[in-house]
Amino acid sequence: MTQQQKKVEATEGSLIERAIRAFESGAMQRPASGASPAEVAASMARPADILMPQASAPEALAPAPAPVAQPAPVAQPAPVAQPAPAAPAPVQAAPAPVVAAPAPAPEAPAAAPAFKGRSYRVDRTRLRSAGLISPDEGVTGQLEEFRIIKRQLLQHADDMRRRGGGGASQRVLITSALPNEGKSFCSANLALSIAAERDNDVLLVDFDNAKNSVLGWLGIPNGPGLMDALADPSIDVRDCVVSTDVQGLSVLPGGRTTTADNEYVAAERASKVLDMLTEGAPRRLVIIDSPPTLAASLPVEVAKLVGQVVFVVRADRTAQGSIEDAVQLLSGCPNIQLLLNATQFSPSGRRYGSYYK
Repeated sequence: MTQQQKKVEATEGSLIERAIRAFESGAMQRPASGASPAEVAASMARPADILMPQASAPEALAPAPAPVAQPAPVAQPAPVAQPAPAAPAPVQAAPAPVVAAPAPAPEAPAAAPAFKGRSYRVDRTRLRSAGLISPDEGVTGQLEEFRIIKRQLLQHADDMRRRGGGGASQRVLITSALPNEGKSFCSANLALSIAAERDNDVLLVDFDNAKNSVLGWLGIPNGPGLMDALADPSIDVRDCVVSTDVQGLSVLPGGRTTTADNEYVAAERASKVLDMLTEGAPRRLVIIDSPPTLAASLPVEVAKLVGQVVFVVRADRTAQGSIEDAVQLLSGCPNIQLLLNATQFSPSGRRYGSYYK
């Protein structure tokens, strides 16, 4: 309590004392006798004004606040009927993974049908004496040269066969303009070179019946052959084919000598007989060694039955006029190729065979 408050209390007294003094002085007298007992009781029950500080001007009683209207309850939407859960679809079993079948291994070329005629062993000594390719020797310059030539013949044969050339696409005629230009030599070497192929076999026909040089070099005797089958329909030409011990090489003799060889070759039966030699053997090449074109008329007719003609030209002997005349006669075959024989000149200086020595 502060000093000032203490002084006031000491002068005026305590609150109780002031209330007693006020009562005694009449400030708190009873109401008039006209007051009702209820009023008297109310005045006596109400605390003294001193105890209730009054405002300078009595405040108007504020009207009771109007009851706040409560918002109407929002109607809740009717619950939407949920569709019954659909029965789960049956689970389809996953298809078994498709396992790719392994690619089939490439098939080996089908073996050509074997001939059922005689069988002989090729005389290697005679081959070497004639300067021919020997199956038992290594790589030589001559072997390399004929490898290049045979590759072109095989490619042309494949192209003609794909174009539907028939049996003629598998037949090659070897001839020259005049004798002693090397046609039989080239025929034998080409046949020996093709026999070394893995996908092809070769049938060498010695159709130069006046000489039969090819049979002599191979050591095979003459016997029934192509001319016999052409002259006698009862003879199956395949029975005249000679098998050899050189893998891939077969030989067909020319057969008997006749003055009507040109007529037999020109007959319709000739192409059917030749087709029998390659029946069932699409990878077989038939090499036909014939007489010289300017010395016998037989090559002119044979040229009409083959897909290719290899015309052998001897570098130091064959005249240009002879070449032109012979090529004109052989025009029954649309594919004539010149083979230059007995030459030692190479513009590029190539010398095949020396690399392997």
